[in-house]
Amino acid sequence: MTLQDKATIASSIALRIATYIFLRIIPGHHLPPIVYSLFAIYVPSFISSFFSQKPYEVLEDEVEVVVTETEIEDQPPTYSSTAAHSQNIPPGQKPVHLEEEIDIAETVTLGRKSAQPWKTLLTGLPSPTSTLLSLATFLINSLLVLSAVDLIYRAKVYHPSNDLSFARLGYVSPTEASILVREPESSQLPIFVSYRLADVPASYEDPAWKSAGVISSLGNDTDYTGTVTFPLPNYPDRKYQWSTSNNHTGFFTIPPKPGKVGKQGSFTFLTSSCVKPRFPYNPTLHPLAIPGFKHMADVVKSIPGGAQFMLFLGDFIYVDVPRRFGTDVEDYRREYRQVYASPDWPLAGQNMSWIHVLDDHEIANDWDANTTGVYEAAEDPWHHYQTSVNPPKARQAGTYNQLRKDATYFEFTQGPATFFMLDTRTYRDASGDLPVNSTEKTMLGPEQLADLLHFLAKPEPKGVKWKIIASSIPFTKNWRVNALDTWSGYLHERKVILEAMWDVGLRGGVGVIVLSGDRHEFAATAFPPPVGGKWPISATVNEFSTSPLSQFYLPTPTYKQTDEEDVMVKYIPNGNSKLGAITIENTASDQSILKFRLYVDGREAWSSVLLSPPTISGKNRGKDALWG
Repeated sequence: MTLQDKATIASSIALRIATYIFLRIIPGHHLPPIVYSLFAIYVPSFISSFFSQKPYEVLEDEVEVVVTETEIEDQPPTYSSTAAHSQNIPPGQKPVHLEEEIDIAETVTLGRKSAQPWKTLLTGLPSPTSTLLSLATFLINSLLVLSAVDLIYRAKVYHPSNDLSFARLGYVSPTEASILVREPESSQLPIFVSYRLADVPASYEDPAWKSAGVISSLGNDTDYTGTVTFPLPNYPDRKYQWSTSNNHTGFFTIPPKPGKVGKQGSFTFLTSSCVKPRFPYNPTLHPLAIPGFKHMADVVKSIPGGAQFMLFLGDFIYVDVPRRFGTDVEDYRREYRQVYASPDWPLAGQNMSWIHVLDDHEIANDWDANTTGVYEAAEDPWHHYQTSVNPPKARQAGTYNQLRKDATYFEFTQGPATFFMLDTRTYRDASGDLPVNSTEKTMLGPEQLADLLHFLAKPEPKGVKWKIIASSIPFTKNWRVNALDTWSGYLHERKVILEAMWDVGLRGGVGVIVLSGDRHEFAATAFPPPVGGKWPISATVNEFSTSPLSQFYLPTPTYKQTDEEDVMVKYIPNGNSKLGAITIENTASDQSILKFRLYVDGREAWSSVLLSPPTISGKNRGKDALWG
């Protein structure tokens, strides 16, 4: 095999492997340069191999050698004395010598080489006899490179979604609802937002359309977005329709009051994180298609009474995957527009309240630089598209229900649960600057930490049985890859929070769970209090880390339990779409039931049941907090 043939095969196989990884496993930004470089090697080596290969091969090579011997009399000597003597020798006795004549005949039989279609198509090496096969294998590699280019550039070039007109439901409380509207067409202004009862009206209800508000002007300063917040009647479990004058509509159900559950006898919401359009890559899908939204819609249909809201735990956009196109405000805004312009978004968002937590890919991968650098550009659309219709800001510790001004973290109570939505990116110390156990190292910053501890310590009204902490990154330290970016890199602060969580269980009546995302895998982890301490086993904290909603997953396991502090309950790494559904029941009894169901690619893959701690606490470790 010639050198150019070896180069052709090696570059072709490497190209196919790298492209497959990029298109189907992980769309890392480091892979496209590798793909382009391999293709640059493959093209000239393929051409050289194509023109240097011969279509025929030697089937048989015969060589025939014929030797003919002839006797020749020697010539008489030239000296006179000896010449006279030689003439007197009888003829039969004269000296002779032999001369040999050698004839060599070679017969070569040639045959046309085999086309070897499988070798050609699998290795990328041109066929010695079939131009069609050679073109086919070259076309395969060319299409793979074009597919990578398509995944990277098509959405940006052809679908910047500058003309996106849409409206979505934000946070809905028992007393009011918020709607976000985007409309770049000035002829649609002013935009009137209305709502009406969608259920069969009772005698005391008015089914007529009512004004929710008016958006008089929109401009580029908010990327043509605006919000409307309107009061709701005091009738939980009633279904309402909302509508905008620029032809958008949807439905929502008024949630139960704090301490109550819905008419189904339960309270259900969804959680997940991480979304990237058209991944895994499928050339037949729309460039902005998000398959996970379809799976989510199917799951919601299967839940009796549906779900109250989606608690999305970050990475709603991936500004740096597979390639960062810039660092200005428009580069970030475009990413949000493209997700909301997805043809699959209405399935997941038209009739569902979405509330959001910030994570790194809304800014930059593994972000830990506070509000410096690109943060300001990233925060602009994050606020306009997400937090403008999020729940209220968290209550400030040491005050009476005063909200923390300018906080980027949120707090609310709905039905049988109260929620604290952390911001784990804006206030953290750099992950590598201090040791993981440093008492000075913080993930949340002093104000957010104080507000979280205040949230955990405050008593809850009757019927509120669960405190739920939403963290964009895992609370467990069992994820070993890039662990410093998670709470594993901030162990002292984690311990402070864990002890405050165990204190909740010690007081009794209310349980604590952590919901997280980020890892593109699922894991359920239990954090039991230390043996012999003041906390009962019923104070055990549980975490459900669920992601992605529609993105890649790692083919190799990255989660591993190494001690008894973080106890693995379940680990499911596979699946491009993972969605958690949390249902809370039985709030009127001593112990409430929390059911967690995991859906992988639209199918239920695992479930678990938790009990809230008993009202009367103690040090008895015989009371199980977890059923699996």
